Amino acid sequence: MADTQLLHLVFGGELESLDGITFRDLEDLDVVGIFPDFASARVAWKAKAQSTVDNAHMRYFIVHLHRLLDPEND
Repeated sequence: MADTQLLHLVFGGELESLDGITFRDLEDLDVVGIFPDFASARVAWKAKAQSTVDNAHMRYFIVHLHRLLDPEND
């Protein structure tokens, strides 16, 4: 089990409103990267989120790719 990759995607963009998760411009999404575990994805997410703190509409997310790739073994 130690060799199991638990891939995570970190990405973000500017939202149309603070009440939802609809992006203002899909062509302007910021794909930070794919990471081998949640801990490293969280470090990247936190850095990007903090660097855009002055823009209330900017949001970054962590997607658990391993759950999408193998939903039966979640």
